[in-house]
Amino acid sequence: MKRQVETFLPTKHGNFKMIIFSESENDIKPHFALCHTNVDVSKPVAVRIHSECLTGDLIGSNRCDCGEQLETSLKMIDEKKGVLLYLRQEGRGIGLINKMKAYNIQDTGRNTIDANTDLGFEPDQRKYEIALEMLKDLGIDQVDLITNNPTKMKAIQDSSITMVSRIPLIIPSKAENEEYLQVKKELMGHLLN
Repeated sequence: MKRQVETFLPTKHGNFKMIIFSESENDIKPHFALCHTNVDVSKPVAVRIHSECLTGDLIGSNRCDCGEQLETSLKMIDEKKGVLLYLRQEGRGIGLINKMKAYNIQDTGRNTIDANTDLGFEPDQRKYEIALEMLKDLGIDQVDLITNNPTKMKAIQDSSITMVSRIPLIIPSKAENEEYLQVKKELMGHLLN
């Protein structure tokens, strides 16, 4: 995986440099980093590793808290002059089609983990080696990780990158995602209040 292109990207959250990473310049779903224009990699950098969630990030689905996590993270990253890594791992790595199939299974009363395993997948198939490669390429070796996910924390802790601190990302639940968040907390170990 390598840098394919980088460009200046002004947003409602601040000014960023967008860097696209992929194996090939023809990749239609590359990963990307949004780096605050004033990021200082000589100090610990506030970093959010965010996996794609089209329904939450783009459409504003209330079945999850992903879109709100992304929005809140971008505000934090602007304030702290940090970096967002956006990984194209829709539906915890099972893709959009299977994610919708999992939603249909959840609508019968199964939880998010059971729905994935009913479809023949692991509860969470995401990989974070890509994020580690991106951080190394960006020259980031110390992070203040914006996450509630212990698997992301472990990926950093098991690498050559130092996790200086964890910045909690707490999003209030809604009626539509309360059970989903409870499963993340109780069965997946997410650090939620």
